[in-house]
Amino acid sequence: MFPEFSMSPAYLDKYPGVGFGLTLISGCQNHENPPGFDQHKRKLLRKMRKRETLAEISARIDTYAVFFQRFGFECPLSKHLKRTVNSGFPRYDLIVDAHFMAEMCAGILVAVTDYDRFDGNLMLDVTAEGEVCAGMGGREFVTKESEIVLRDEKEIVCVLCQGADEKTRANESTTNVLFYAYAVPGIESQYLKDGLTVAAETMAEFGGGKIEGIEVY
Repeated sequence: MFPEFSMSPAYLDKYPGVGFGLTLISGCQNHENPPGFDQHKRKLLRKMRKRETLAEISARIDTYAVFFQRFGFECPLSKHLKRTVNSGFPRYDLIVDAHFMAEMCAGILVAVTDYDRFDGNLMLDVTAEGEVCAGMGGREFVTKESEIVLRDEKEIVCVLCQGADEKTRANESTTNVLFYAYAVPGIESQYLKDGLTVAAETMAEFGGGKIEGIEVY
């Protein structure tokens, strides 16, 4: 059941050694606030807020911010970190909360999606100028040259610096949850695995799902 994934020759040429990670958790129930979940979040928050840990997370997020700026975009991780340090993890639902926890605990960029909504295999690629993606919430993303994107066999499903598409958006009926994590130059792949493990283990423990795998490429 685990997705077939590849990196295009263009990606490997432009961003050699820059990793990407995936984890699929099947059979999840998207409970809004399952028993014990708040305590779990507080435990991870305390660990994240430790001075040395927070300094390392902040440094990684700064690395993402510099990469985003190269393409003229603001990285959302910086604001998320400030809010999390001041107010704790946000509360939406189990899937979205697991996504934020994965990002903030590891200092990486993560997307969460409905695996059943993809069309075929996945490929990490770079774009030409002017490709179009139907972004979440009715937005239209127009790519710049050499932006990093994830494609399925039909279309772009996520533009790293702009966001994920509407087609693969997770919702309250999603049961097969796919998290994926982007590195950028300067981010070691181990941190992708760290963040995806937080997401996968959270969904397995509190959503009743089965971890089909955690892979970093």
